[in-house]
Amino acid sequence: MQRIMIVSDSHRKHGNLAEAIYNEESLDMLIHLGDIEGEEDIIQELAGCETIMVPGNNDFFSPLPRELEIDIAGRKVLLTHGHYYMVSLDLQTLREECISRGVNIVMFGHTHRPLIQVEDDITFINPGSISYPRQQDKRCTYIMLEIDDNGEMSFTLKCV
Repeated sequence: MQRIMIVSDSHRKHGNLAEAIYNEESLDMLIHLGDIEGEEDIIQELAGCETIMVPGNNDFFSPLPRELEIDIAGRKVLLTHGHYYMVSLDLQTLREECISRGVNIVMFGHTHRPLIQVEDDITFINPGSISYPRQQDKRCTYIMLEIDDNGEMSFTLKCV
């Protein structure tokens, strides 16, 4: 089984991230969806595994690629912070981008609100914020992706 932690919007506050990594024990990969604020090295060291990051709207001088397309278990996955697709308003622009690129799963942050939504052939994943949540219960969240030996995926929203 492969285990991938998906986080976003840490904003230079790493206590919750460190706690979540500790609680999950062994990770195969950490995906960070932006607002890292220059602390890529710290996040990578905390993760202790392969780490993939994209910059957010607060990562002004980041050398990271604006967004990435990666393959996870045979699915085309788009990693983006989401602000270029106006995700704070709705998912329409992001949905259209995914359709045009043939993306199966899109992972984004920016809203500080968690989301796991399957719609037609696209799975929308937003881990919320590990540091500054904006949803009603104000709990700091992340998502664990587990991939079994048959390539089946399960996404689980977790609170720190």
